[in-house]
Amino acid sequence: MGGLWEFPGGKMTDGEAPGEALVRELDEELGIAVVVRRPLTFAVHEEPGLRILLLFYEAWIAKGDPHGNEGQAIEWVAAADLPSFPTPPADAELIRLLAEGSIP
Repeated sequence: MGGLWEFPGGKMTDGEAPGEALVRELDEELGIAVVVRRPLTFAVHEEPGLRILLLFYEAWIAKGDPHGNEGQAIEWVAAADLPSFPTPPADAELIRLLAEGSIP
């Protein structure tokens, strides 16, 4: 989804739990170690011949300062400002919930 702002994360490998995948992906993408907390919500994204389940978690940075390990830009923004960023359709529900304050 080039040109869109996305939440970090990615595919799970065989035998990997969702929280473990998030820890691995955040290390690979942002160079940080995190403690994964509770699930926040989920979304299903569908394209022709493809259905993806996205799981969104609360996580805390335990070590490191986030930086784009894969050349991507990163930015800290207020939750209320999230709707102004172009994002993949699958992120819409999480962005709505964060922007309205339903998820702290």
